[in-house]
Amino acid sequence: MNDYRALSFWHDTVPDPLEPGKPLAADIDVDVAITGGGFTGLWTAYYLRKADPGLRIAVLEREIAGFGASGRNGGWCSALFPASLGKLARMAGRPGAIGMNRAMQETVDEVGRVVVAEGIDCHWSKGGTIQLARSQPQLERAKNEVAQARAFGFGEDDLRLLSATDASGLLAASAIMGATYTPHCAAIHPARLARGLAATVRRLGVAVYERTPAASIEPRRVRTPAGTVRAEHVIRATEGYTPRLPGLRRAIAPVYSLMIATEPLPPSTWDQVGLSQRATFGDHRHVIIYGQRTVDGRFAFGGRGAPYHLGSKIRPDYDREPAVFEALKRTLGDMFPVLADAAVTHTWGGPLGVPRDWCASVGLDRSTGLGWAGGYVGDGVGTTNLAGRTLADLILRRDTSLVTLPWVNHSSRRWEVEPLRWLGMNGALRVMARADRVEARTGRPARSADLCSRLLGG
Repeated sequence: MNDYRALSFWHDTVPDPLEPGKPLAADIDVDVAITGGGFTGLWTAYYLRKADPGLRIAVLEREIAGFGASGRNGGWCSALFPASLGKLARMAGRPGAIGMNRAMQETVDEVGRVVVAEGIDCHWSKGGTIQLARSQPQLERAKNEVAQARAFGFGEDDLRLLSATDASGLLAASAIMGATYTPHCAAIHPARLARGLAATVRRLGVAVYERTPAASIEPRRVRTPAGTVRAEHVIRATEGYTPRLPGLRRAIAPVYSLMIATEPLPPSTWDQVGLSQRATFGDHRHVIIYGQRTVDGRFAFGGRGAPYHLGSKIRPDYDREPAVFEALKRTLGDMFPVLADAAVTHTWGGPLGVPRDWCASVGLDRSTGLGWAGGYVGDGVGTTNLAGRTLADLILRRDTSLVTLPWVNHSSRRWEVEPLRWLGMNGALRVMARADRVEARTGRPARSADLCSRLLGG
């Protein structure tokens, strides 16, 4: 048996033995079969069972519930959606773009409602998100983001530009020139939420089969080594692990995001740093970074930077890239010099799912019974809840506002064949990293990053 506690800081500190539940032992018939025991699968099971307690629902998970990105992420339950307002407007018009973003904002509060209602102690703290601007190009991007929000009717209560002084009052990082702030985000302990949600759906009567890998997903059936699950509806909720399924190698690109956690820091250090309301934080650089203050007083800090692996391969040793961990520690020390001597106690990572057009989707094909949700590009903690509610409405044939949102039944084109995919993904990573270095050195925007982003569809 794997040592699941070694997966991440979050798994190591969850109050749960992390013992796998019973695997599937034989063929079964259900109404809804869900492949994937992460947030998408568990939220879908939760809302279906709440809506119709008579439904027979089975969740199939290769390892344990919360094994993948759901249990290893940065712990941001945010209103972020991977496609911008402008991109959504081009897809579905201005009302669709606004509706999508309002639905995401409401989703943050919906998750907060459920964790209270179900007694899930996931260290919920809705302190918002502060994204720092630490160079002139970053400040310009911050201003442009706020301007776009205003153009779509989102006001100061949704996103506002902070002066350097106001930003420093929330988070005393180095070289601050300004920031954006949104209240639409909560810091959480993601493994506590995933494991608590799994316990909740089990209590409601959902069968969760762990250590049960799906060999294939087909119309109205899932084949596993132990037996076949026959169902009217089969939902794929496998996110970054999707390329392992037959016929789906190019549907999603698994991109690794890595994290570190420091030792618990004394109150005197936090008095200097801030984050008293546990706002999540990052900045406006090109290669994404993200962090939070944990309940026990650590920095949990992560970012992109790990390479994409040829053929969309996923392996446990890819979760650990020493060079990336060192870079994260240097970045954290650069932002907060007071942390220069802070010890790092945990390092971890895992794959997240990126569709070719960087736009998440959810949908259901009634002719085959096949449904799906995913492609969250790392913004999945909140988005998975919206996906679960939407899938429940689609399966139950409910005519709600959720089933008309622009991501419903959206189809992303497939990724290029190898080695083009490998060359494009890793080439883009190098371009973005170099752009950040150029901007920090010169104080001028690196146009190469914008061009690269357009070429990749991000």
